[in-house]
Amino acid sequence: MRTAAALASGVLVLPASGRAADLPVKAPVAKTLYDWTGFYVGGHIGYGDAGFGPGTNPLPEQGGLLPHSATGFIGGYQLGYNRQLSNRVVLGIEADSTFTSPADGPALARSPAPFNTTIDYVGTVRGRVGYAFDRFMPYVTGGFAWGHTRINVNDGDGITSIFPVGHYQAGWTAGLGFEYAVSGNWTAKAEYDYVDLSRKTYDLSGFGLGSVNVDPRIHLFKLGLNYQFGDTPWMPAVGKPKLPESDDWNVHAQTTVLPQGYGPIHSPYASPQSLPGGGQFQATWTTTAFLGARLWDGGEFYFNPELAQGFGLNGTLGLAGFPNGEAQKAGAAFPKIRAQRYYIKQTFGLGGEQEDVADGPNQLAGKRDIDRVTLIVGRFAVGDFFDANAYAKDPRADFMNWAMWASAAYDFPADLPGYTRGAVAEFNRKGWAIRAGLFQVPDAPNSDVLTFKTGGSVVEFEERHTLLEQPGKLRVGVFANSGNTANYREVLALAAANPGLDINGVATASQRTRSKYGVYVNFEQQLVSDVGLFARASWNDGQNQILSFTDVDRSLSGGLSIKGSRWGRPDDTIGIGGAVNGLSAAHRDFLASGGTGLLIGDGRLNYHTERILEAYYAYSVIKNVTLTADYQLIANPAYNADRGPVSIFSGRIHAEF
Repeated sequence: MRTAAALASGVLVLPASGRAADLPVKAPVAKTLYDWTGFYVGGHIGYGDAGFGPGTNPLPEQGGLLPHSATGFIGGYQLGYNRQLSNRVVLGIEADSTFTSPADGPALARSPAPFNTTIDYVGTVRGRVGYAFDRFMPYVTGGFAWGHTRINVNDGDGITSIFPVGHYQAGWTAGLGFEYAVSGNWTAKAEYDYVDLSRKTYDLSGFGLGSVNVDPRIHLFKLGLNYQFGDTPWMPAVGKPKLPESDDWNVHAQTTVLPQGYGPIHSPYASPQSLPGGGQFQATWTTTAFLGARLWDGGEFYFNPELAQGFGLNGTLGLAGFPNGEAQKAGAAFPKIRAQRYYIKQTFGLGGEQEDVADGPNQLAGKRDIDRVTLIVGRFAVGDFFDANAYAKDPRADFMNWAMWASAAYDFPADLPGYTRGAVAEFNRKGWAIRAGLFQVPDAPNSDVLTFKTGGSVVEFEERHTLLEQPGKLRVGVFANSGNTANYREVLALAAANPGLDINGVATASQRTRSKYGVYVNFEQQLVSDVGLFARASWNDGQNQILSFTDVDRSLSGGLSIKGSRWGRPDDTIGIGGAVNGLSAAHRDFLASGGTGLLIGDGRLNYHTERILEAYYAYSVIKNVTLTADYQLIANPAYNADRGPVSIFSGRIHAEF
């Protein structure tokens, strides 16, 4: 009866001795330690300094948020292999390249010299010995190092380089650091390296400067991220513990190589800012890391260090609608690192319906309220948040010409690479949005120095609609800049009254705080699935010098974008479009009198509108890798009917993850 009752209650009571004997023995759970064995690849940023010996006049290079130094803000990439032994000792080998920043122009102007010494990059191949405390590994490192030093012989102003000469120098390096496994396949590291390179004698007697001994001693402080592949880079690690993934941060990257060239063109006269008549070939290369982190509820931080190398055609001069959107006005023969973006984004949800946010560059995955207010403060490109278009916006993926991927007459505030500092506010609803921004502007036309003494502003309204059951958007923006510029009519009058003066010298001397204002309209419309139409129109008052972007006072552009689904290539894209750029009467009279703009100036001018046709095919090689062929025909380059036309052929390799 007791047994039956126990069974009915679901509990069987046994004698104490029987229970103890029959209970299973639970084995202790062994903790699985992190395994550091395998290949890895990653990138790093940081800060450094260097000495080159007495009398070498180190070039001051931009330090980002830190003071300038002989290396400034640094960055690069690394790859390596680790082998963790049974006693937790980790042996490894690593190769890396570290690149320096562009020159700090204002610092150089304060201390001009007949020549300056700099180092373009440092490469190392090092051994590493560490000890694994599970996910934490301190290590020491050392090995072979080399670098490329360069001397710039300067003009009479002590600033403008007239002759660079460089050499490779070998040496050794030693350092220490620690690495920590963060989440997923990612590890983070901090490292210090001392680099000692051999002495090199530069003979500058041809410039009346004698001989200079360059003896580099370099200090590098690095913060880096590594992606761990395991033993076989092309296969996932098997049987190795993987850390949990995190939605609170992400890493993306891109790299783009863009070569361009053209043949001989009609060129009866020219200036240094004219497209060379004999033809030319140039190429650019950029690599960007997109790092994002969630700070708190609704708060996000984004940081984008970028390496850039190469030049646009003629040093990004000679065309108002320039054909390469990757060509910065600050080109370099060796890669240069800049902290292009760093900003905080705060989103305040207003409740109601939500939408999904996909993981992507400068975008953390999650959900957000459709009705929301967003604030952004920091350094970014104005085009990150304004004048967007689904079909013509990114020269790394679609149209390359400046007049196609932007409203060309919007003289948006930017330094030479195209970025500014400021704040943006946006109020978003399901069918519309309004956003506004305040930004720093350059302290003079085409300057790399941003200032808040004057500033720029823009307000944009975005309307979302459905037309014949197909989605579309209309954006209307109004903008105003206040900058240190010259007035075209005033310059022409002063030059006419003083014929012996150079008109461009008159323009520089008469610069003071003046305004420029204008408007742009931006339209995109899906016609059918995988076919989209875009159009832009922009205008500015055209009375004062262009400050930041390009020499355009009014512009029309438009075209079609077609995905390859209909011929079995859904990831391919065909684009075809055109643009017409024009100048105000005052601006064209200034150029006709020998004036030069940001990018153009032939010394005289037979004015006609600049007309651009662009067509491209972007072929998807594998997922996230595209190969593009692009053709641009530009009639009346730089608004001059006496020149051209010019046919520009381009290729583009773009990869991202």
